[in-house]
Amino acid sequence: MTGEHPNAELTRRVFAAFGHDPKAISAAMSRDVIWRVPGNTMMSGEYRGRRAVVEFLRRTGLETGGTYRSSLSSVLANDEWALAVYRAVGTRNGIELDVDQALVIRCADGLWTEVTAVPLDSAFDAFWG
Repeated sequence: MTGEHPNAELTRRVFAAFGHDPKAISAAMSRDVIWRVPGNTMMSGEYRGRRAVVEFLRRTGLETGGTYRSSLSSVLANDEWALAVYRAVGTRNGIELDVDQALVIRCADGLWTEVTAVPLDSAFDAFWG
């Protein structure tokens, strides 16, 4: 037992599944999950429902020729929220991405219900622009 809050453990499991286990990612989200990406890039928008979110995440791999990776740095969580800070790297159209990002995650009943991506560097916009 890690002694970590269950929502932190859930967040670690989701990050461990990124890029190779879409079923595990889908199972960690409520059916009506909402995933928001701010800004005006090709990836910006609001994705609603498990299928749309998993497709959005799959698209990050497709758009980067499979180079997109995320490496979890920190997780904080309580009964309603989780915060994940991670490093995102990848290559797209000759542009390298290597930035810190965050996910602000609302949790309920052991599932992610809302996720808001928070780019911590303007390089995010240039990469996905």
